[in-house]
Amino acid sequence: MAWLIEGGDALLDGALRPEPVALAEGMVAATAPSAARHFDASGLHVLPGLVDIHGDAHERQMQPRPGIGFPPALAMRDSATQLLAAGITTACLGVTLSWEPGLRGIAAWRATLAAVEALRGQGGCDIRIHCRFEADNLDVVEEVIGDMAAGRVALLAFNDHTPNIVKRLSDPAKAAAYAQRAGVSVAEFGALAGRATARRAEVPAAQARLAEAARAAGIPMLSHDDSTPEIRAGFRALGARICEFPVAEAVARAAREAGEPVVMGAPNVVRGGSHLGWGSAAPMAEQGLVTILASDYYWPAMLEAAFVMAGRGVLDLPGAWALVSANPAEAAGLTDRGRIAPGLRGDVVVVDLARRAPLATFCQGELAWLAAEAAGRVG
Repeated sequence: MAWLIEGGDALLDGALRPEPVALAEGMVAATAPSAARHFDASGLHVLPGLVDIHGDAHERQMQPRPGIGFPPALAMRDSATQLLAAGITTACLGVTLSWEPGLRGIAAWRATLAAVEALRGQGGCDIRIHCRFEADNLDVVEEVIGDMAAGRVALLAFNDHTPNIVKRLSDPAKAAAYAQRAGVSVAEFGALAGRATARRAEVPAAQARLAEAARAAGIPMLSHDDSTPEIRAGFRALGARICEFPVAEAVARAAREAGEPVVMGAPNVVRGGSHLGWGSAAPMAEQGLVTILASDYYWPAMLEAAFVMAGRGVLDLPGAWALVSANPAEAAGLTDRGRIAPGLRGDVVVVDLARRAPLATFCQGELAWLAAEAAGRVG
């Protein structure tokens, strides 16, 4: 089906212009076929679909309460609907693969991959896998390498949360929360953490092996939560060319000086700062130190963050929108999306500027989601 989205202000070539957008055969088209359906975007903005390079809100559908799980297929179906309602047309799900059992263990990893792959071919959001590989998860290295070679992984991130987890086990409440998430007793979780850290000396070789496999498969790599420029430099040497959630501004600055994309969370912008007390993403983006905003743990934050950034007065809306669309697409190697231009994927979100809310989401040229109040705009 072809579409002509007309009457709105479209983001084209870095500027908002009152021009129609045509979609045909899954792509943005120079002109619409005569049989195209019409979408009345009068008074609305027509913007490139959001590209989320890191979002793990799907975990809430899989385990809405600690230790209370639901089938991954059901959880992924719900996640796909929520993504479309947030204006996200490409979602790289941040799937943590840890030595922990339960929500972040190998069984959940396998089930999540299967659930995502089952949705392919049904239209809607392009859901991909961003593997957040925990450094001490040495037993599954070869399986992940196989998944990368098979094209099941779109991004590989190097995570290292184990030291902080071990520190927090002395807090009974924290220990109980970790154990609940993993579906084991506190004592068993402590023993698992101990076994993981006992093999710490093997981590560098495993990370090198994973990096080699990612390079061979053409998979972009990220390093996560780097606390110093030296740590970031070590991952850069492995080929991880994306700096994700740097702990300190100095890390982001070093990454940008090396010409690398820097990712921070859109919730950080919407809430006015990091919930962990780390760097504030908005002023860093205005300085050019942050080039990508990801949903992190809350999908609606992406669209809202772009408008918050524009409202601060340093970036205009096209500049702010690049943080959530064109820039993440480029960093993820997705050169066919992130902008509205003939020949690119027909991924478009139609936004009510007054409410900062999506009214329609088009994925690969098809109307994939429509707000109830926008039903009368379809003709």
